[in-house]
Amino acid sequence: MDPLGLIAIVASLIGLPWLILHYITKWRQAPKITVEDERMLDEMYNLARRLEERVNTVERIISADNPDFRPGLTGTSPEWKAGATAESRYQIDRRN
Repeated sequence: MDPLGLIAIVASLIGLPWLILHYITKWRQAPKITVEDERMLDEMYNLARRLEERVNTVERIISADNPDFRPGLTGTSPEWKAGATAESRYQIDRRN
């Protein structure tokens, strides 16, 4: 029998199962989300939702006082970016 063929057969019969079992073991040892992590994620989600409600309330109040106010992310570039050069935006009286 050809030695190269024998090596290929041995590698496929021993090496392939070993490789598969090795990565299955690594997958099982991977860190998992704990009950405490799930609780923390739930708290963070609820906090983010409450903060979003507060921001929406503030935006409604501001838009009621100022008709030019556009609440939320509009997706357009702000007026200080649109077509203005650095020299035209700079005002000496606004320095820190």
